[in-house]
Amino acid sequence: MPLRKMNENLEQHFVVKPHLQNSINLVQKNHKTTQNGKGGLTQEPHNLKPQNQSSPPSKIRGRRRGRGGRKSDQGEPFMRPSSRPCTVANKPVTAAPARAIIPAVDNGSVGTGSNLCEVDTGFPSSSKSLSFARRPGCGQIGTKCIVKANHFFAELPDKDLNQYDVSITPEVASRMVNRAIIAELVKLYKESDLGMRLPAYDGRKSLYTAGKLPFAWKEFTVTHRGNVRRKYRVSGITSQPTRELVFPVDDNSTMKSVVEYFQEMYGFTIQHTHLPCLQVGGNQKKANYLPMEACKIVEGQRYTKRLSEKQITALLKVTCQRPRDRENDILQTVQNNAYEQDEYAKEFGIKISEKLASVEARVLPAPWLKYHDTGKEKNCLPQVGQWNMMNKKMINGMTVSRWACINFSRSVQESVARGFCNDLAQMCQVSGMEFNPEPVIPIYTARPDQVEKALKHVYHACMNKLKGKELELLLAILPDNNGSLYGDLKRICETDLGLISQCCLTKHVFKINKQYLANVSLKINVKMGGRNTVLLDAISCRIPLVSDIPTIIFGADVTHPENGEDTSPSIAAVVASQDWPEVTKYAGLVCAQAHRQELIQDLYKTWHDPVCGTVSGGMIRDLLVSFRKSTGQKPQRIIFYRDGVSEGQFYQVLLFELDAIRKACASLEPNYQPPVTFVVVQKRHHTRLFANNHRDKSSTDKSGNILPGTVVDSKICHPTEFDFYLCSHAGIQGTSRPAHYHVLWDENNFTADGIQLLTNNLCYTYARCTRSVSVVPPAYYAHLAAFRARFYMEPDVQESGCSTGQGCKGARVVGDSVRPLPALKENVKRVMFYC
Repeated sequence: MPLRKMNENLEQHFVVKPHLQNSINLVQKNHKTTQNGKGGLTQEPHNLKPQNQSSPPSKIRGRRRGRGGRKSDQGEPFMRPSSRPCTVANKPVTAAPARAIIPAVDNGSVGTGSNLCEVDTGFPSSSKSLSFARRPGCGQIGTKCIVKANHFFAELPDKDLNQYDVSITPEVASRMVNRAIIAELVKLYKESDLGMRLPAYDGRKSLYTAGKLPFAWKEFTVTHRGNVRRKYRVSGITSQPTRELVFPVDDNSTMKSVVEYFQEMYGFTIQHTHLPCLQVGGNQKKANYLPMEACKIVEGQRYTKRLSEKQITALLKVTCQRPRDRENDILQTVQNNAYEQDEYAKEFGIKISEKLASVEARVLPAPWLKYHDTGKEKNCLPQVGQWNMMNKKMINGMTVSRWACINFSRSVQESVARGFCNDLAQMCQVSGMEFNPEPVIPIYTARPDQVEKALKHVYHACMNKLKGKELELLLAILPDNNGSLYGDLKRICETDLGLISQCCLTKHVFKINKQYLANVSLKINVKMGGRNTVLLDAISCRIPLVSDIPTIIFGADVTHPENGEDTSPSIAAVVASQDWPEVTKYAGLVCAQAHRQELIQDLYKTWHDPVCGTVSGGMIRDLLVSFRKSTGQKPQRIIFYRDGVSEGQFYQVLLFELDAIRKACASLEPNYQPPVTFVVVQKRHHTRLFANNHRDKSSTDKSGNILPGTVVDSKICHPTEFDFYLCSHAGIQGTSRPAHYHVLWDENNFTADGIQLLTNNLCYTYARCTRSVSVVPPAYYAHLAAFRARFYMEPDVQESGCSTGQGCKGARVVGDSVRPLPALKENVKRVMFYC
């Protein structure tokens, strides 16, 4: 139906009750606030002026919450108003008389003093008590230093903060409208009924005051929702023209056309009745129609679709700032916010610092890396997060005897392609591989629009010449702007033909660089199943809580389809180490699951087989079996790095996925329950760390960022839970973003130094380059596997999802390539990766 007229009669009730059992005592202590917000308890002023059109009175009943009061929002026990500006379509809002009943209860405020107050967070119930791992103390290893964080500390006064529940009847879905109503109420009654209090309101259920309100129960009448222009999100376009659209106007299913409705209610004559209407709002069952001629597109909206390569490059140039420039911009933003002049900050007595928070940090030492004994350098100590392959040989170099090359670039002549292949083969040999300099067949040139035909021609030609032997590697030269060619090539090679492929762009073929060739050789060696380097401490069995007993390290991630794709499945990937004690090679599984489902559904599965009965399976179980086959030992310890989980999903993911790990272990052997450490890895956060002195070259890398290995586990971290920030990589451009690691569950009793050193050292084992990476490799491999898996899935799986896993081709992935597993060619459930 069309949206109701903004000035129709609505009566709203605000019920304000004390939220917790005691008053919140604001002790003078430091708390971090958001970078660009107005602090934790501020609210934006509203420009509200009476309009000629008035709307119905709203009844607002409120009670301050006392003992036994109803919890209004269990998911957010301490809700804060948004720091974003609140606008109502740039038009003022008039308020209608509303009656608010707000009883003041003496024991209804929340007083903490210096004590902590436990609050029900509303996470899923469990058969056993579940709480996150507690911090075992701060780490001590590393060179101590001071860094600055984009956190700003707030001084809170020693006085009570009262929180009230607010109920509005009838309910309003829009926070902006709710805030506008309360803002008008404050404007009208602040000096009289509210006792000069300036409450902060979160737009939903919670209202805060610096002291008690001067009445026990009161009902207000507020004129609101007058001549207001509102903002709506377009959810779709009607399939019928406006002149044919009808909708029920009451509960008796009385129908009215959209044209008649807008004429009668608004006096608005729709001119273009042949055009469709916009469908707005998130309620799909109750359609809301708006004629397009009555709407204007709000400017400044974010574009969330995929950008072109040129757009991405231009965007990065604009947003990529050196650390010093970003720090100055942040400080300028804080000064512009003028917290000391904010009326809400004054009301609640909050003082916010304008200086970046100084934080104690430590720079962890880089680990020694082991290379092959035949090289001039057997061991290597990375410097500032990087090293190179000069005078070094891969610790486990593989053999490539049978390979071919296909050229899809029109600008690359056959002689140029042949020279590039010879140089690459020579670099592979220098790096420690055995690489046949001659291809199986001459280099084949093909058109990009005939990728499938060309690949199958090369494959069959090689198979005929090899007389049954496998083609081990396919080199592919691609145009720089290749569109969908790369994805098509990977999908065909790795799920249809079973070929390991290595793609190279035209620009690298013409401009041959030894560093580039060395990096490609590293990729090829890993794809063939070799190791480039390992941690010296791993070879020497000196990694605490890893080297003592067989330990498997998992990485897991879920990638979701782009915005606007409503049917594509989410892709879950789990990888696990397959060698011990080296912990360098990883195998993985990928599965399609329900659209935008964050919980990994296929960690553990059971199903009924007509012959065998109940059968157990799942990604965790299969990877445990794979580890046993690879090492000859079953894992006695599990370390699980989970990527891509937001704080609001911590409890849900931990409960579900830890339970799946337990069941997978128990399904292999009775009483088999190795201890588990469950760590969430986060990169999508806003924390940045800056050197204390940008002029001190010894405290920064070449890009001006903090040194790789910098770890922070105090002050800006959780006061009691086990988390830390780790910048494990050297910056290349822009400002480095540290990874945030949160240990949710720890049965292995890691010390702070133990988990921090392990995580940092693993970041030096990424197989595809001679640099430390920003995220621990198991989590990074899982992310890459999930991202690339869309190339490997069958088209019907990409469209409809794969809840049971049926339809995905089984494959083994080596590095960023795959090849079919002989045992999984028919009726397989997942895609298998080896990194």
